Amino acid sequence: MFVDEIKVYARAGHGGKGCVAFLREPSRPKGGPSGGNGGRGGNVILQADHDLNNLVAQFFNPRLIAPDGEPGLGKGMDGHAGSDLIVKVPCGTLVWRLDPVQPEPDPGDTEEAAGILPASSRSRPMMRRAGVERAMEIGPAEPERDAERTEKGEQAADLTQPGQQFLLCQGGRGGLGNRNFATARHQTPRFAQPGEPGMEGHFLLELRMLAEVGLVGFPNAGKSTLLTAISKARPKVASYPFTTLHPQAGILEYDDFHRMTVCDVPGLIEGAHRNAGLGHKFLRHIERCRVLVLVVDMAGTEGRNPYDDYRQLLAELKLYDPGLLEKPQLLAANKMDEPAAAGNLRKFKRKARQIRIVPMAAAFDQGIEPFKAAIRGMIPEG
Repeated sequence: MFVDEIKVYARAGHGGKGCVAFLREPSRPKGGPSGGNGGRGGNVILQADHDLNNLVAQFFNPRLIAPDGEPGLGKGMDGHAGSDLIVKVPCGTLVWRLDPVQPEPDPGDTEEAAGILPASSRSRPMMRRAGVERAMEIGPAEPERDAERTEKGEQAADLTQPGQQFLLCQGGRGGLGNRNFATARHQTPRFAQPGEPGMEGHFLLELRMLAEVGLVGFPNAGKSTLLTAISKARPKVASYPFTTLHPQAGILEYDDFHRMTVCDVPGLIEGAHRNAGLGHKFLRHIERCRVLVLVVDMAGTEGRNPYDDYRQLLAELKLYDPGLLEKPQLLAANKMDEPAAAGNLRKFKRKARQIRIVPMAAAFDQGIEPFKAAIRGMIPEG
């Protein structure tokens, strides 16, 4: 099961309530206030992990709720802080912030905590932090400064490096116990602070695969066959269109132990830039690729003209994102073992002179070594 987009609900832990207690010991019958502070609520943190390749874990658990902090106790004992909830996601995950959700009021916090703590006695403001207005990024990456607004909401983070963390929802602070409010004129306060609610909200997690090379082409052009020939990936290969239903990734290895990642995108159709045939779900996975390989059926086995396929692919890429055409491109002229392929290739070269062409027959491992050499020459090492 492959999941590359999922909506989740996240809620950080609420802070624990402060305790109202007084010290009573045989030698100290009037020891004064001794209520401890409540513990901090747990945070919800996303962490990029290079061992994951999709968001299937969040598909089965879309509610990310961190533990609450424990309330304070007597004798000045503070409550335990809630443990942080660390959710691992694959590298290349984008986090979109949807409309914030107002936190549900705690029954114990209504009506000024039922008279437990009057507003004039609070030593610090209690912030009602709805949504994730103060979510910040922690770890090796720089915080987001200019958030991007799209139809998906506001972009909150882009997790690309292994181990990179993002604070999705921050836990609420614990309330102060009554021992913090003792003064010379008010030595026995009988109130304490309630804990603050944790941040919460709805988010969209979107995966855009990280790969150096992206294979793009029409259905049944031989992309999966090519990926099988150059890597140890084993996607389903058949003689009918749309055999590949979700992106496949493989590792291309060289004799000197150099490696690069290759992403096989499902076949595109006309109108993919308008999301026809789930085009957006496929095209977004090549946005991070450094080199695009246009796989064209040079034999025209599906009744299409190879040059028309090439022009249509460029048009779909340009309409989806003009920046994709600025990436280095290589054309893989596949199925050269067919009788009509040689003549079509000569006609193709007369019309398309601006792109490098590598003839091949991926099903029979023909032209694989020149293809691997061409790909490596297009990507600077380091």
